[in-house]
Amino acid sequence: MGRRGEPRPGVRFLVLGLALPALLLTPSCARPADTGHPSPNPTSASTSASAADLCTRLVSHWSREVLDGTTYGDYQSMGLSTGQFEILRTVVDAARVVQRRQGTSAADELIGRQARQACAERYRHGTPSGGSWQ
Repeated sequence: MGRRGEPRPGVRFLVLGLALPALLLTPSCARPADTGHPSPNPTSASTSASAADLCTRLVSHWSREVLDGTTYGDYQSMGLSTGQFEILRTVVDAARVVQRRQGTSAADELIGRQARQACAERYRHGTPSGGSWQ
């Protein structure tokens, strides 16, 4: 310790050295650029679009994985909410039918289309409330 109650000077730099990269790599803390246009609601359209895009990527990826396998994994290990998992189950059920009738390529197209539509609908008003599992 330095003076009474103060950490040694090296400790302060160590803490700063560990905290600074975390702060620099956390874009969610950054404020969006002021465009001069008011947002239509507290959840901006770009936020809901980003959430829908992320949902689409996750659901599409895991739908293809499930379609290639025979069982579903745990939705939490997939990084999905319960709502996203419900979308995945619906998409996979439809893709299995299409795969049997029209082949894997048609099933893959259906997965992309249905995941995009369902996720856009789910996030049309922003992130659903009720907790991260929703």
